[in-house]
Amino acid sequence: MKREPVRSARARAPRVDVREWLGGLRISGFVVIMLGLVVLGTFVLVPTVGTYMNQRQQIQALQSAVALSQNEVADLRSQRERWSDPAYITTQARERLFYTMPGEVVYLIDDDLPASQAPQEQQDVSQDVGQTRTDWMSQLVRSVTSAGAAQVAAPAIGVPDPAPTP
Repeated sequence: MKREPVRSARARAPRVDVREWLGGLRISGFVVIMLGLVVLGTFVLVPTVGTYMNQRQQIQALQSAVALSQNEVADLRSQRERWSDPAYITTQARERLFYTMPGEVVYLIDDDLPASQAPQEQQDVSQDVGQTRTDWMSQLVRSVTSAGAAQVAAPAIGVPDPAPTP
């Protein structure tokens, strides 16, 4: 028996010519029709899916609007219940409209301060731009350095006083 030499996997595989392979493909009419149906289905479904997504967004927005309206209705119902309470009505009439019960005396004091002590109205803001006489940056640096070099006026809490010297 004669032994054949061992070849590598690359050497054993036959070479495939792409042109020959493509030339050997036979596309039947059924495959062409099915491919056409898939393309047509894609063109039909894409706008439908877009419409579906838009409608879902609109539904979500309307649901949130309904929830907001329901919260407003609940608030209005609670206000209606408050207004059905006679004590609440009495309190509102006293605070808002200054109504009193028969026989009560109410004193309203208007302008109880003399004119000299009354708060003055704020002056109008000037339209002119003012210029400072000093440089703000140098003032800031001077302030920080002087604060850091200052002597402590009182001892900190929890720190014992030094013993007095004779």
